[in-house]
Amino acid sequence: MAVDYTVIVVYLAGMLAMGWWGMRRAKSKSEFLVAGRRLGPWMYSGTMAAIVLGGASTIGGVGLGYQYGLSGAWMVVTIGLGLLALSVFFSARIARLKVYTVSEMLDLRYGGRAGVISGVVMWAYTLMLAVTSTIAYATIFDVIFDMNRTLAIILGGSIVVAYSTLGGMWSITLTDMVQFVVKTIGVLLLLLPIAVVKAGGFSEMKAKLPTEYFDPLGIGGETIFTYVLIYTFGMLIGQDIWQRVFTARSDKVARYGGTVAGTYCLVYAIAGAVIGTAAKVMYPKLPSADAAFATIVRDELPMGVRGLVLAAALAAVMSTSSGALIACATVANNDIWSRLRGVVKADGTNDEPHDEVKGNRLFILIMGIAVVCIAIALNDVVQALTVAYNLLVAGLLVPILGGLLWRRGTADGALAAVAAGGLSVIGLMWGYGILANEPIYYGLLTSLAVYVVVSLATKPTDAAVLAAWRERLAGRVSQEEAEPEAPVAV
Repeated sequence: MAVDYTVIVVYLAGMLAMGWWGMRRAKSKSEFLVAGRRLGPWMYSGTMAAIVLGGASTIGGVGLGYQYGLSGAWMVVTIGLGLLALSVFFSARIARLKVYTVSEMLDLRYGGRAGVISGVVMWAYTLMLAVTSTIAYATIFDVIFDMNRTLAIILGGSIVVAYSTLGGMWSITLTDMVQFVVKTIGVLLLLLPIAVVKAGGFSEMKAKLPTEYFDPLGIGGETIFTYVLIYTFGMLIGQDIWQRVFTARSDKVARYGGTVAGTYCLVYAIAGAVIGTAAKVMYPKLPSADAAFATIVRDELPMGVRGLVLAAALAAVMSTSSGALIACATVANNDIWSRLRGVVKADGTNDEPHDEVKGNRLFILIMGIAVVCIAIALNDVVQALTVAYNLLVAGLLVPILGGLLWRRGTADGALAAVAAGGLSVIGLMWGYGILANEPIYYGLLTSLAVYVVVSLATKPTDAAVLAAWRERLAGRVSQEEAEPEAPVAV
């Protein structure tokens, strides 16, 4: 294992070096939070693919393939479809808004009244996403070093917190590009063909497994529909995803680069399901489906290659964890703390003299420590992630898409929809169970009905607010006008 250890240690050291390099570039709020809005198509595609394909897509995707066969690809497929929909239909408009958070977009569209409540919902989602990603370090480091769960979470989490705090989005972008390359080589080019060969090829796999393992819909229509509601729609509105859209150099980069990333996700989904299916042939009686990835890597891969594939798993987890962490800290600082202190105006600008980079860096550090502590204390990651996605989709999907697509939507309608969707999904999870499908179905319908009824029953949005909104959507507001630099205290 000495060669494998060397590969992993070099990889982790490289992540920290990228954080130090990124710190030298992040000199302003824009550079720190959205990489100066300067990413071209290559870097944008790689970083977008890296953030959406995390530990759940890699380890969980292989586990679903082990459990259901090729139809286990559907979870990651719906993530890819959501990214494609976002890129084709919405990303250009989102990029032209020149904002930092989803709540700032809601404030611009509805007139400055949706910030704090939507920020709290988005903060809860990004926090739990970061926590569940951080917990995944325990599984990977256990395979690599036979390490205690708590120590593994502290080690992995500390590295992510370190490079994210140092350089913000520049560090995360640079590390994500490395992680994208490592994942592509480790999972697609190495683990996939080796797993199929070790299982005897597709003909042997078909001979040894039930026919339902090769049914594209074998996982069940209701499960696929639920994946669409949670993951496809979740991709459309998550702060972690939008913050990457904000990094695009232009709306064309956001559209075409995101389309490439979404297509890559579809390929990655099929690869994970095939690897899991091959593992089922080789290890038919594993105690847990999620153990399939670690088992096939540990037992079937040659020295050195094993280290690279484990580094790919680390890369998958780190990319999602760092993206969720900076999103969580951005929302906590810009949408909640600054607004509660009364220093942020309705248009998102801040006139209080302060060092914005230092403030955001401090919030990443604070949120990072909180994430590691919660990850150590939490056991059931599936339930935590389900709660987060249910709240996100039921609470914010309708107000966000309504604001983008329906002129008649109002601030009262948006606030009522956030409250009704969030409270109803919490109540329904209490009644039906956290993992039940009904809460997201009925919660989303409640949010939609309340949004339409309240919007039609209240005064239309002020014409001046809508005019300013249309100017932003059309891209007729420069970056300097959209985000003037705040004076720095001396």
